Amino acid sequence: MSTIKKIRKTASYAFLCAGSIALLASCNNDDMIAETRTNTITIENVLDAKPLVESGTFMGKGTPPVIFPGQSISIEFYAAAGQALSFATMYGWSNDLFFAPENPGINLYSSDGTPLTGDVSTQIKLWDNGTRINQSPGMQVTHPGAAELAPNNISEINGKDAQGNSYLPASQLMKATLAYQGDSRFKLTIENKSGGTPNETPFSPGVWTVSYAPGGDILDKMPIYTKGQHAANGLTNIAEMGDNTVMDRYLHGMTGIFTPLSPVLVVVYKGDENPFYKTGEKDRSEGLSNLAQTGNADILASKLATKPGVKKVYVLKQSTSTVLLPRIGNAEGGKVMQQLDIEKGDRIAIATMYGLSNDWFYATKGNGIDATRKGDVSDELSLYDNGTKKDQYPGANIRIDLSGMPLGESEPIQEVPNPNVFSTLPQIVKVTLN
Repeated sequence: MSTIKKIRKTASYAFLCAGSIALLASCNNDDMIAETRTNTITIENVLDAKPLVESGTFMGKGTPPVIFPGQSISIEFYAAAGQALSFATMYGWSNDLFFAPENPGINLYSSDGTPLTGDVSTQIKLWDNGTRINQSPGMQVTHPGAAELAPNNISEINGKDAQGNSYLPASQLMKATLAYQGDSRFKLTIENKSGGTPNETPFSPGVWTVSYAPGGDILDKMPIYTKGQHAANGLTNIAEMGDNTVMDRYLHGMTGIFTPLSPVLVVVYKGDENPFYKTGEKDRSEGLSNLAQTGNADILASKLATKPGVKKVYVLKQSTSTVLLPRIGNAEGGKVMQQLDIEKGDRIAIATMYGLSNDWFYATKGNGIDATRKGDVSDELSLYDNGTKKDQYPGANIRIDLSGMPLGESEPIQEVPNPNVFSTLPQIVKVTLN
């Protein structure tokens, strides 16, 4: 073999060896050859739900802080259609009588969703707490008076009590007037008009509350008292002594946040930006507003499926209720899961509506989550205002104004601060990758 042929053969052999080494090296380089793997995403509603939207106290302005004949007080509160206002205050010159609306409370909206206003006094009743023997009502009543040998159940007084004492209807002693102030905010004015009647009496400091009504069904229909059952949770303190502190503490513990989450949009994609929103920009009219306003993720999912870089789109629904309910009592909150086929460099973005809002949605921040991460990634989410509907008290929001016009607006998408102007929100959404 000539020297030239030997050199060519040696060079060819060296090139082949070098190519093989390079090929082997590339096979071990994840940046060159994509390796498909699986990761399971789990989204949960971990909110410990409370049944009451708001609660509070009221009292007179004098010393003692009772509401004397001719005086009035006002309560301001938020409420959505289907919700009701309840309250309780002592018939001061009695042993254990109290005023309260018939459960579940004062109606606040008509059947067409229009806020109710005006005189609602006929919804107020007079009740016997059942713990004291009733004396003839008046300034001469001895407090607390003789206890019943065994507490009786709460009962409505219709003209006479169990001892034969007479009473005018509650609506002739107390005037209750509703005013609507816009944006789901009401004011109830309670006026003591018992002066000059046979049942003249002051009203004691009292308590009030509004209950959530998701889907129009009030969660706590008897928040203060239950007709036909014994008084509980501090009601006796109000009915016998006009002391509202114990009941106020109880109601405060029942007041807070309640919201379902809508079916969850999950997107697997490659790229440098979230494919469906950016803070500071207005809604892109691709379906995010439908998700943020009504919980419908299907429109946005269809649009995303056609975008470059988007590999897979899912809409995850709870099998039993579609939405992800919060934890209620001993029941766990809603949860959805999805196995994802991913590669290094993939990102995950999710979005779900804060159900009892006008247009708030939870979503992954910035450019989503590294799809290869493991464990709790809830810190990658935040709550955003879509900017397409006017903000109102979450859980006590309405969809239209008094003229029947939608509460629309056109503002850039922004993160909702916490605390916000309405409340302080606990953790609601938990996201895990495994």
